[in-house]
Amino acid sequence: MQRDAVTEPLKPDYNVAPTKPVYAVLDRVESAPADGEANSGAANGGAASSGVDTRDDAARAEARSGADAGVERELRVVRWGLVPFWAKDVKIGSRMINARAETVAEKPAFRRAFAKRRCLLPADGYYEWQSLADAPKQPMYITRTDGRSLAFAGLYELWRDPTVERDDPDAWLWTATVITTSAPDELGMIHDRMPMIIDPGSWADWLDPANNEVADLRALLAPAAASGLTTFPVSTEVNSVRNNGPELIQPIGRGPAAPLAGIGVNTRSGAREGSGPRSNGGTGVLF
Repeated sequence: MQRDAVTEPLKPDYNVAPTKPVYAVLDRVESAPADGEANSGAANGGAASSGVDTRDDAARAEARSGADAGVERELRVVRWGLVPFWAKDVKIGSRMINARAETVAEKPAFRRAFAKRRCLLPADGYYEWQSLADAPKQPMYITRTDGRSLAFAGLYELWRDPTVERDDPDAWLWTATVITTSAPDELGMIHDRMPMIIDPGSWADWLDPANNEVADLRALLAPAAASGLTTFPVSTEVNSVRNNGPELIQPIGRGPAAPLAGIGVNTRSGAREGSGPRSNGGTGVLF
């Protein structure tokens, strides 16, 4: 990591709901404007509101420093639930926690971020709810067998709060969404959607802000065909966001953990765009 933009580390959180803070890894132009100088603008992409320039921050930086501007990898805290730059109210973010891989390049809420603002959302594990015959849905915890973190494909965006002065740290809201895809057979038995996992060998291509070829980006959104995940049932205490602690990811009953052949990831409500996983900000993110 070349730049750490985290002013205060997040505390471990085992049951994060939409709009809570999570970690994001992203690549930004080294000479890009500070947070209070980022871009935003009117919904129609024309005249900027409150005197804010609507051009992309990376493009503005390149205009000032030339094509040789460096790119730095950055760790920062974002709010889960993407707020489009044109949104009039941040409440829309609670409905934008997932973006479907099949339509992310075309949807108005996500297409600009897909072209220029991609990120990785680190995750220790995630929850999914499995339907059972004649029984309530069973929460399942899915994680890597080797204990390493997952890297979900994400998008981030900056939203300018017109009620706050430009030089105020709170003038700019950083938000993110998780990209989801269809689940392979091994995970499809639990749920038919999953967050997209980016293979380590593709991290640089995914994060590169200069990589805006839609066909190339779509090619990166292919579930990795590798083993390494395990799943097991956990307590229904996770059903309430009031409950939070490491006991939520402890296995209960129903036999030993079951290794999975695929490396896909399911979301809580991934079948719909704009609803989905849960995140955390300890050593990673728990969805």
